[in-house]
Amino acid sequence: MLIKWRRWALPTAPLALVLTAATGCDSTPSARPQPTAGPSTSVARVCAEPAAGPAQAPAGAVTIDPAVVGDLAAKTDNSPPHTTFWLRPGTHRLEPDRYAQVVPKKGNHYLGAPGAVLDGRRTNQYAFGGSAPDVTLRHLTVQRFVAPNNEGVVNHDMADGWVIEHATIQHNSGAGLMAGARQQVRASCLRGNGQYGMNAYKTGDSIRGLVVEGNEIVGNNTDDWERRKPGCGCTGGIKFWAVNGADIRGNWVHDNRGAGLWADNNNNDFRIESNVLEANDGAALMYETSYNAVIRNNTIRHNNWVEGRKSAERGDTFPYATVYVSEAGGEPRIPARTDKIEIYRNVLENNWNGITLWENADRFCNSPANTSTGYCTLLVKDTGRCTRPAITTAPLHADCRWKTQRVDIHDNRFVLDPSVVKCAADCSRMAVLANYGTYPNWSPYKGKRVAEAITHHQHNRWHDNAYRGPWSFVAGDVSREVDPGQWQNTPYRQDEDSTFDPRAGG
Repeated sequence: MLIKWRRWALPTAPLALVLTAATGCDSTPSARPQPTAGPSTSVARVCAEPAAGPAQAPAGAVTIDPAVVGDLAAKTDNSPPHTTFWLRPGTHRLEPDRYAQVVPKKGNHYLGAPGAVLDGRRTNQYAFGGSAPDVTLRHLTVQRFVAPNNEGVVNHDMADGWVIEHATIQHNSGAGLMAGARQQVRASCLRGNGQYGMNAYKTGDSIRGLVVEGNEIVGNNTDDWERRKPGCGCTGGIKFWAVNGADIRGNWVHDNRGAGLWADNNNNDFRIESNVLEANDGAALMYETSYNAVIRNNTIRHNNWVEGRKSAERGDTFPYATVYVSEAGGEPRIPARTDKIEIYRNVLENNWNGITLWENADRFCNSPANTSTGYCTLLVKDTGRCTRPAITTAPLHADCRWKTQRVDIHDNRFVLDPSVVKCAADCSRMAVLANYGTYPNWSPYKGKRVAEAITHHQHNRWHDNAYRGPWSFVAGDVSREVDPGQWQNTPYRQDEDSTFDPRAGG
């Protein structure tokens, strides 16, 4: 699996709860946001305040003894499907073999007593694996396992129907969690894992109906994989790959190295709502080469201070964004709960830049510039069809591209105080743009045609927003920066019925 982006050279929290968390301005003096103590009213403060598991074994449960090394794996092997296991308080261990793991059977339940910890001792690679569906983990801490890059510790083999609730999955290498279809991750702490809190990828691209609700996702990518493998696009709080149908709500996603939430490659039908996304080193949210999403009622603050600043300091003029929509858009031909990307009723406060809509003119099916190697759009399953002469005419000329189209950005509040972010004009931009197409030599998208399309013809629209601070806008390409008046007038005609207050922040 090549997971990458490059522009290549608990019920839903009410809106009032999220808005309460967004009030006030942080004047911390450092260039990087300090680790957050928590929103004043937090949607998911579960790492510091985990829910306690049952103090006694439920009726009929098999008791697991922490004094017996390998007791959990052995009793799982010797028990029938649908067994409930209760882990006593204390530190539980597997056999000291790197491949030792628990392999659940269908419908097994694993419950941790208060203080129950499954510890991999920096020896075992995986905690829970196998293909059994409908497994439940509750009230258990899983820590110090050493999964390889792009692999995960819990649900290593991406089985379907797993439920992870009130769990703490922390300080592991690789991803804390993998994902299968119908997986539910609720009220859990995904903290300090080496690559991701969760890697929502399944072999065969068959994840459907994923729910991520009320979790705290904090401090992941401790191994800094973008430094170790430059350009890998393999970092952040959660990565989603080819997921069809996801509800991401009420989570507190903060202080991750890299992006907070990153949907990359043929995802569809996402609802990302009522989350607090803050103080992530990179973008709060990236939605890339994907389709059809609702992004609403989120508080998004203090993101992208590290990666945005690095980009500016090396002289890169690209408007590296806090909400980055890259070759992604609405597509009515792909079934979903919406036929566009709608971004509304969010509060974006003191981030490095705002929302960028980007389309790489050189990135399309069968192009060497498509870093999702071997993948095509959801409209063209056979990548090999996207070549000359067929790609030069309808329908493939349109369908071989991932398009940033039908993006509707409205009723958001954008607040910026450069004295808080410690930046100049390079952190105050919204953008809709593409590069000048040049590559490969057989590309039918050369020149300005993609830039003209994304800017003027693909139904991307800002309107009814409220701006506070010195915002500017990049339109068409990186060389064209305009002020609010120019942005609202011909030829862009953006932000109709929006308000602009140039005073900083607050």
